Amino acid sequence: MRKRWNRNTIKQGGAGYYTFQVISMLFFLLFAFVCVYPFWYVLIYSLSDPMRSATGLTWLPRGLTLRHFEIVFNMPGIFNAFLISSLRALVGTVITLFFSSMFAYVLSKPSMPGRLIIYRVMVISMYISVGLIPWYLTMRLYGLQNNFLLYVLPGAITAYYVILIKTFIEGLPEALDEAALIDGANHFQIFTLIILPVSKPVLAAVAVFSAVGQWNSWTDNFFLVNKSNLQTLQYMLYLLLRQTEAIAAAVRSRNITAAQNAVITPMAIRMTATVVTIIPIIMVYPFLQKYFVKGILLGAVKA
Repeated sequence: MRKRWNRNTIKQGGAGYYTFQVISMLFFLLFAFVCVYPFWYVLIYSLSDPMRSATGLTWLPRGLTLRHFEIVFNMPGIFNAFLISSLRALVGTVITLFFSSMFAYVLSKPSMPGRLIIYRVMVISMYISVGLIPWYLTMRLYGLQNNFLLYVLPGAITAYYVILIKTFIEGLPEALDEAALIDGANHFQIFTLIILPVSKPVLAAVAVFSAVGQWNSWTDNFFLVNKSNLQTLQYMLYLLLRQTEAIAAAVRSRNITAAQNAVITPMAIRMTATVVTIIPIIMVYPFLQKYFVKGILLGAVKA
């Protein structure tokens, strides 16, 4: 006779309970390994000698060397580019949080004229892109070429973030607004002094998304910025990678031996550039992690 499965089948302290716990732990350890190993592989590749890493890597670097990091950090203007990318991520995230949350707060008010039309047009903008040429012409028309504001202003209001924040605000008690209005507060005071403080979970989740997006962006730098003092870190590493590939191609065309060409390879520089770009985000993420899951769940789009 088949044993029926119910919630009492696994009793705490019994053999089935411990078996379930062991299997669950092994599964999640395997899942964590699958998530972490690609980052570990990139790190040990960037620290390994190219000749020895070409034959296969182990858990530890083979032929430990910092040559690739030396090449990256010796690029002219690399520290200024790091500063520009950091300012872009910081300022851009603050601007995005403030204006996207303000717009979301306005859209959450049923009394706003044309609220549904504006909201639907905003949602449609997520699926229909204007294209590269209209974007390029618009940015030039606004005078954002060779301007730091190019990095932070176009993303001030992002449709996806507005939807998350709007849904979260709509879940807050209406008594918060009503009590503040009775006390004489206007809508801007309600938004800045009441809504923003209680919206920390969803704002933290949006901050992670925005900061990662700002930190990784480089195409706007590629198309509209040619001043060396405004170049971002990602764009400079992209230029370094192109130079490395050109050098490797020139070396191959001159029939230089592999041992002579092993000092620097495009793959090693690519791995090193990846490490340099992801470490700052990895360092910031743990501080916002406790708000991340809660913010996504509470600010998720409802059916």
